[in-house]
Amino acid sequence: MDHFRFLAPVYDRLMGPPDVDHLCAHLGLPTNGWLLDVGGGTGRTSLPLRRMVRGVAVCDVSTAMLRRAHAREAVAVCAPAERLPFPDRSFTRVLVVDALHHFRNATDAVAEMVRVLAPGGRLVIAEFDLTRRWVRWLALAETLCGMRSRFFTAGEIGRLLADCGLVARIRRGRRLTTWVMADT
Repeated sequence: MDHFRFLAPVYDRLMGPPDVDHLCAHLGLPTNGWLLDVGGGTGRTSLPLRRMVRGVAVCDVSTAMLRRAHAREAVAVCAPAERLPFPDRSFTRVLVVDALHHFRNATDAVAEMVRVLAPGGRLVIAEFDLTRRWVRWLALAETLCGMRSRFFTAGEIGRLLADCGLVARIRRGRRLTTWVMADT
């Protein structure tokens, strides 16, 4: 079932606006290069950052979500995170917000994100923090709804990055999020 087809019309209102200052700090913006938002859906998180980068590409598998990103004049690309259709070293920033747990194969997805990251670039992954009780309830709810989510601890994400030759920095965020960052 394509859960995001049903969520697309209300997703931005449901999730609320992103904290642009917080994102800029983690991503090290502004930058002269392009930003890739992997699993970015409607572009809710990345499109407010357009003035801080040369351009933004939103990559997702949900066409319903991408239609909303395209309507907001985003470069919207339908592709799985495990097979990004971009040349090596194309982006100076790669961002994943609350999406890694939806990817079919996180190991392959992280390797692909590292592949498209330019030298001197930064990869930022924000995921729900499994050490918090509400996140464990969310993980259970997604399972009961038939989603194939696989949530990761910050340490597990750090190891995925280490397997690709990057050193992760972990920051526990406000609310329910953990931020994992790595530079090339």
